[in-house]
Amino acid sequence: MTDKTQVPNRVFPNASQDAESAKTIVSTPQTESPAYTLAFQDMDFLLREDLRPVRFQLELLKAQLLLEEAKIASTFVFYGSARIPEPAKAQALLELAHDDKSRKIAENLVAKSKYYDIARELAQITSRLPRDDRGMRQFVVCSGGGPSIMEAANRGAADVGAESVGLNIVLPHEQAPNPYVTPSLSLQFHYFALRKMHFLLHARALAAFPGGFGTFDELFELLTLIQTGKIQPIPVLLFGREFWERVVNFEALVEEGVVSERDLGIFTYVETAEEAWDVVRNFYEERARKDAEQA
Repeated sequence: MTDKTQVPNRVFPNASQDAESAKTIVSTPQTESPAYTLAFQDMDFLLREDLRPVRFQLELLKAQLLLEEAKIASTFVFYGSARIPEPAKAQALLELAHDDKSRKIAENLVAKSKYYDIARELAQITSRLPRDDRGMRQFVVCSGGGPSIMEAANRGAADVGAESVGLNIVLPHEQAPNPYVTPSLSLQFHYFALRKMHFLLHARALAAFPGGFGTFDELFELLTLIQTGKIQPIPVLLFGREFWERVVNFEALVEEGVVSERDLGIFTYVETAEEAWDVVRNFYEERARKDAEQA
């Protein structure tokens, strides 16, 4: 054997090859039985109740591999309502309001519609960052892939020609991905738990815009993880101090003794995209300075 002898990387056929070969099997009662189907091609088998742990693993692994292959090292996550339209559409809702209650709701949505443009602007800022010296991308925009604030985030990335991630979820009512998510990074989840995990695995900054139950669920999980020390702190930006202080009395939690005063330092209220980006930049510049001092 010489130095130029080629040793094969593998001697077994790969799964794709065997899957193709399986299509050419002669039809017999045995081969037509579901039992004969390759396990990884057998949807009835994969959807069995006792295969849930396997489905968890697949849902965790698929997104992780796709982000790694896209050279995404970190993300800037955007949370926010799926019901806050862009300003022009918000005004149309107000014009359609037919009674005092619906008019009041529409007026509130008009007031919050500015956050569509702010989310879009922030996404433009973070999406302009160059790759690092390893060729990896940092602070890639990541949203829930749906409409409104999520759409604005993905749209901002698309405005500057950057890719962005959309982590959608199967719901009883259809929620199609917004058209600005990069198709190869448009992921769909069955399990809320796995989706929320992927939001935070790569997150190095998070913007929470006004939202409802879903936004609260996602935001408070992160606050809890930071509070309990399960993850290192990252910049958590709450857009719209007036909204957040009206719907959540954080000071009352301190007064009741159920959180400490320092826990309120986990997040920062901001109003503009530039203000938010300044918080993120200062956070990591300060961390770099401390790391240098300890080195």
